[in-house]
This record gives sequence, C-alpha cells and structure tokens, in this order.
Amino acid sequence: MSTSTNTSQKEKDENENHTSILVQALLVFLFIVRIILDWFVDFVFSIIYKNEDHLKLPGVKNPLLLKSATQLAQEIREKKLSCEEVVCAHIDRIKEVNKFLNAVVDDRFSDAIEEAKKVDQYLAETDLTPEEIRTKKPFLGVPFTSKESTKAKGMSFTCGLVSRKGTKSTEDAVVVERLKESGAILIAVSNVPELNLWCETRNNVFGQTNNPYKFSRTTGGSTGGESSIISACGSPFGIGTDIGGSIRMPAYYCGLFGHKPTTGLITTKGLTFRTGDEVSTMVTAGTLSRTAKDITPFLKVLLGENVKSVKLDEKVNLQDVRVCYCLNPKDLRVSPVSKEVVKCILKAVDHLSTVSKFHVDKVSLNGFKYSLSLWRHEMSLEPSNFALDLGNRQKEVSLWSELPKMLLFQSKHTLPAIMRLMDLNLLPPTDPIWAEKERDTLKKQILELLGDNGVLLFPSCPTEAPYHYASFFRPYNYAYWSIFNVLKLPVTQVPLGMTKNGLPVGLQVVAGPNNDHLSIAVAEELEKTFGGWVPPFAQ
Repeated sequence: MSTSTNTSQKEKDENENHTSILVQALLVFLFIVRIILDWFVDFVFSIIYKNEDHLKLPGVKNPLLLKSATQLAQEIREKKLSCEEVVCAHIDRIKEVNKFLNAVVDDRFSDAIEEAKKVDQYLAETDLTPEEIRTKKPFLGVPFTSKESTKAKGMSFTCGLVSRKGTKSTEDAVVVERLKESGAILIAVSNVPELNLWCETRNNVFGQTNNPYKFSRTTGGSTGGESSIISACGSPFGIGTDIGGSIRMPAYYCGLFGHKPTTGLITTKGLTFRTGDEVSTMVTAGTLSRTAKDITPFLKVLLGENVKSVKLDEKVNLQDVRVCYCLNPKDLRVSPVSKEVVKCILKAVDHLSTVSKFHVDKVSLNGFKYSLSLWRHEMSLEPSNFALDLGNRQKEVSLWSELPKMLLFQSKHTLPAIMRLMDLNLLPPTDPIWAEKERDTLKKQILELLGDNGVLLFPSCPTEAPYHYASFFRPYNYAYWSIFNVLKLPVTQVPLGMTKNGLPVGLQVVAGPNNDHLSIAVAEELEKTFGGWVPPFAQ
C-alpha cells in the first residue's frame, strides 16, 4: 500500500512539473511573440510617418518663456517683468506653435491681456511688499492653461463630444477658480480625447494633438493638449486630471513633471460632469509643469483647506527616505519594459543609493501583474454612466446602434469610445471578490513597504511615446499608471532624459497616503541631478 501511494505521489509530482514547464514555455513564447509584434507595429508606423519625423518645433525667441511659473510670479511681483509682457509672450508662443501641435482649442487672449494690465496697475499702486503679495496671491500675473473638459467660465466645454460642439461653460471648476484666486490668469483651454477616455488626445470636434518632440507621436491622454502646449513653452503650467494616468501619461510622453496627489483631497466639482459630491472615486486633479519646483506651491493652491492634510512645508532630508524600486511589474497584457526605461530607473536608483542612508531594495509584488484587471474593476465602481455621458446625459448611446455606424464611418464617436461600450456590454466583469481581495492585499504590501518615510520608483510606461494610432495595437500599456489610481496613492511623474529616438523617458515616484511631500522631494533631487525637462526645440 505504501509503495503504491509513493508511486502515485511521484507520478502526480511529475505531472505537475511537466505542466509547470509547459506553462513557462508558453509564457516565454507569448513574450517573444509580443516583442516581435511591437517591433513590427513600430516598423510599419515608422514608414507611414517617415515624412513627418524630420519636422521640428520652432525655437523660443523670448527667454522669459523658459522660466518656471514660480520664477515668473516672483519677477512680476518684484516688477522685474510686467504681467502684460509675460501674458503676451505666451499668447504669441501659442499662436506660433499651435499650428503644429493643435493643443489649444479655445482661448481668451483679449480678456487675459486686459487682466494683465490690471495686475500691472495694481502692482504700481499697492503698498504690499513682494513677500506679502506672495502670501496673498502666490501666482499673481502668471498665465496658465487647463484642459477643455474642466469647466472654465466662458470657455469651450465639449469634452470632445460632437453633440456638445459649441458648448461653453457658465462657471469655473473649483480648481480653476482656486488658481484664478491665486492671481493666475487663464489664457486658453487644451484638447482632450472624447470624454477623456483614451491614451491619445484625439476627438471628432477638434481633431488630434501632436507631441512637441515629434509630431508623428502621441501626447498621451487625457491631459494631452495641456502637456503638449506646456512642453512647447506656450504655457508655464496647467491643471490636469487623472483617473488612469491622465496626468502622468502625457507628462511622461511630453517630458514634464506631473503630480497626481493623494486621492480625495481635491474637490472634483467641475471636472467633466462631476459635481464634487461623489463619495468615492479614483479621479483627482493635479499639476503639470516643466519643473519640480512648481509642484508644491501649485498643489497648495489646488488643495485649498485640505492643504493641512499633507506635509508640503515639511523639509525632507533625503538621507532619511527609504527607496525601493520595481523594474518589471509583469502584467502580461502590457508590452515588455524596454531597456531604455530600465536604464532610466537604474540611474535614478544608483544616484539615490548614494543619498539615502538605507539600502535601496528591488521589489516585485505579485499584485502588480493584475494592474489592468484591478483598474478595470475599480472603474466599474465609479459613480458615472459612460453610455449616458456619451449621449451628453440626454440619452444612453447603444453599442448595437452605434457599431454599424462606426463600420460605415458614419459614427460621431471615436473608436476608443466604441471600444469602451464593447468592454461594458460584451466582456464579463472582473470578479469583484477576487479583485477587491487582490487590491487590498497589494495596498497592504505597498503601505508596509513604504511606511511613513519610503518611496517606490516604478516604470511609467514600457516604451517611449508611440506613433499616432499605434496604441490600438498595445491598448493596455497605461496599466502601470492606472494601478496607482486604484491604490489612491500620491505619485510624481519625473522626466529623466531622452531615448535614442529623441523622445522623453522617465519614471514614477510613489509615496504613501498624504506623503506627497516625499515623492515631490525625490523629484526635485532627480531634476537637480539629471536636468529634468529637455526643450523639444533647438535653443
């Protein structure tokens, strides 16, 4: 009996080993196929766009356009620059570059110039010191832009929907209102994908936005127009929103700093159709800028009274910050992480290992390989009805009536919107019990890993900015941004140089809840060491 049992167990073990070997072989095969497919897609699109890759953005003629928002604010209140001069310079730059980028879709140039004149008059008459002005109005006289799907009074508010063409907002979103109250002057709004849904900025109202580094490449989405015009120096900084990487993705593709704050601290009122009364959501507003130094003062303005919930004024000693990093999250639906992205992360690791007194650890958490599935489940919990929103909240758009129109090129909606309807109507939902268990396990592991003084360096994207339309062949590459929306953690997107193709590359710095100051401090250190934003034009 004992011999028979041992033999049976041995056969069972051998079968399990054979199965494991077959599974591993299949995974290796799929990995190789994915590499070949990605290479082929890039090869085909490089031929399609070969005549556009040599086009370049015109250089900056006025050096004040290269200044950060905080620099401009300081020089305006110290009367080293006139507000009118600054605003007009940015308006002229938008007019110069927008024909290449199609980033700005509506403007208030005349009103902005009048407001700038009033700022100059105020500064000529006030008895306040520059420091008192900074405390009261930290961005007095500085121009800014915002995405078209965030309400701005008197500005286009279509959210990329043909049914809303010509619609203007009658009020400001709270975040726009707060930035205006800080003294900043809105000059324009920028392009978005239809209903902010897709990893490219394109819609049937305003068309497609181009990457300032190479016009053949995507800016990402959904804050793609905003990132494009800021990187091109048409705006010193701008407001973004993020539900699945919508700040960090365009920041990465356009070489900027983007900060997604701890979720729940900034009101959502005025962001697309949101009222601010949502009990639970992944979406948050955040910052886009060419320098890390702008993030903290900008974020303070957006946070309003909730600024007390984070420690933005706490000085960070990087020696006391624990650093860990991940090179390959291993979600098999996402493209393999490229050598250039790995190299980017490792150079940051090498530097921070000389700064921190702690050993820098490489980590690999099992839950990361479910990034896409966890985000998909979390989206099902969002307080919105996509089909109704797509119908401008007047009717639900039906997949079955819209799909034939799409096939006949008669649909008013973009392919990503139809793909979302297909996802909602045809594919089974992610098992909620499994998803919430995996989500909670992953969050617990990360919080234990980070503690109150840790950051995680994480890939932003497997590759550099892809060609326009190439994302349809790799639609899940946003997963490494979206997982941190699921976890509701603060993340700072950091540019760290250029690829051999002349496109930006960078990484994400993740911190624990309400520890935004840690990821921002690391971003500032990496900017100081590696240079940060690289102009997308010859200087």
